[in-house]
Amino acid sequence: MKALSITKLFFTIVTFVSLSVSLQAGELERAYQKEYAFLKAQKAELEKRLEIDTVQQANELQASKEKVEALQAQLLEVSEKTKVSSEKLEKLSKMLAEKEDNGGLTGNVVNQARLALEPYGVKIADVNTTNDVEKIKQAFGRSITLYSELSSLRNEKGAFYLPDGKKVQGDIVKVGNIAAYGIAKEAAGALAPAGDGNYKLWNAVGSSDDAKAMFAKEKTETIDIFAYENLDKEVDYVTEKTFVDTMEDGGIIGYIIFALGLFGLVLLGLRVINLMRASTNVQDITQIVVEKVESGKKDEALDAIKGFEGSTARVIKSTLRNIDKNREHVEDVIMENILNESTQIDKFGSFVLVIAAVAPLMGLLGTVTGMIETFEVITEFGTGDPKLLSGGISAALVTTMQGLIVAIPLLLIGNLLSGWAQSIKDSMEQKALHIVNLYEKYRG
Repeated sequence: MKALSITKLFFTIVTFVSLSVSLQAGELERAYQKEYAFLKAQKAELEKRLEIDTVQQANELQASKEKVEALQAQLLEVSEKTKVSSEKLEKLSKMLAEKEDNGGLTGNVVNQARLALEPYGVKIADVNTTNDVEKIKQAFGRSITLYSELSSLRNEKGAFYLPDGKKVQGDIVKVGNIAAYGIAKEAAGALAPAGDGNYKLWNAVGSSDDAKAMFAKEKTETIDIFAYENLDKEVDYVTEKTFVDTMEDGGIIGYIIFALGLFGLVLLGLRVINLMRASTNVQDITQIVVEKVESGKKDEALDAIKGFEGSTARVIKSTLRNIDKNREHVEDVIMENILNESTQIDKFGSFVLVIAAVAPLMGLLGTVTGMIETFEVITEFGTGDPKLLSGGISAALVTTMQGLIVAIPLLLIGNLLSGWAQSIKDSMEQKALHIVNLYEKYRG
């Protein structure tokens, strides 16, 4: 019984579950169909909207392309205008630069003209109301006037200094701007710069008549004139250098060269005395000996020349003392005596020639030291003063001059005396051999 109940319950439950499942499947189908219809409607709406958006985007893209093309055309137009404007700007810049250069050039010309004309008392306007072109015209006009004045002969009243320093009043005849003549009661003549725009009477003679002729505007064939560059710097008077001045210019080396010259002259004098003694009474001795030898009086010949002195006398005496020996021995004796006498005959000769060689070297040394001092002056004071430089160079060259003055006569006279000495030695040899030959001839 109990099992039957359980079976009924089981069938009842199964039946209930089957009915429930059937009811849920129907509801799900209806819900699905409803959702499907909704989604289909949404799809259709979206497709429609997509189509509309696609058309709208195509229209907008076309409009954007047209705008871009228009902007590109505008950009090309603007670029072309910019290029044209840049070219115009470049041309204007060049024109401006040329005008600025021209303005600077004319300004420089004006400044140069102003500086050049100021020393002559001519002033160029320096105001902004006058442009540079007008200033240049003004400068040219005044330059022409100034040129006419300076290139003419004109008389002015003025003052100048005499050589003794006295200042006198008178007439000054200006020859252009390069020379002047002064005429006063005290003196007349060519004028030279005295510094600071003043004149002084030049101390050279012969210009007084020229000054008067210039004042009267008379023509002369020749004139004595002193040409100058400017009146700002004083010109020294011409003074002739004395011997002492020249020696002082040479300095210590100059005095050494002078001492060498004096010493060389003394040696030349002593050498001349030696040569005169060596060559004295040659003809008398030879004549006496020849006469005695020809007459066979050889011993008397030796006695006859005992009182004679000098190299020739000594060589002849030695020859006579050995004349009886063989020829070769006599010739050796003659040569030996001549060699002995050569020491006395050539005395001081080499010393003189050494001095003649050393003197120019000393002069060169003085020039080198003088040039070094001159360069030191240039280093200290510069090259602005030509007088200072020329003075130093002149003083440096003085020693070279002094050395050559000493060397040339010493060299010339020294060589002449050497020739004289050689002729004496040749003469002694010739006379001695002549006596030997005569003796052999008359001895038979």
